[in-house]
Order: sequence, then C-alpha cells, then structure tokens
Amino acid sequence: MNFIAWILVGAIAGFLADWAIKGIRMGLLGKLIVGILGGFLGGWLFGLLGINLGGGILGDIVAAFVGAVILLLILVLIRRGKK
Repeated sequence: MNFIAWILVGAIAGFLADWAIKGIRMGLLGKLIVGILGGFLGGWLFGLLGINLGGGILGDIVAAFVGAVILLLILVLIRRGKK
C-alpha cells in the first residue's frame, strides 16, 4: 500500500510543480518521476531543517511539492546555462 501512496503523492506533487513552474514540458511519466524524487528531496530537506508538516498525506504532498519545485528550478537553471 505504501508504494501506491508514493505514486499518488508523487503524481499530485509533480502536476502541481509543473503547473507552478512554467517552461518545463514534461509528460505524465516525467511529472510522476519529478514528484516522487521531489518527495524524497522535500522530506529530507524538511527533516534537515526540523520542520514537521504532520503525519498525514497533506503534509507529504506539501513536502513533495516543495522538493519537486526545487528540482524543476534546478532544471531551468541547467537549461539556461546550456544556451
């Protein structure tokens, strides 16, 4: 069941991050991957900073969204550097 929850949280976070950060064109799989990786990054970052968002799925989505936005901003910077 945890695997399905990770996919659900990652999908939601990936879609929200793609909506928030314009200029990155990702397909469904790309959004899912960014959301899941963002969940790991956001969870690690919030833990490092000592921020507790609660134990529910909403806190997981917020952490994953923040992580996914950070990943997309890094991707935007990398793409601009190559031009």
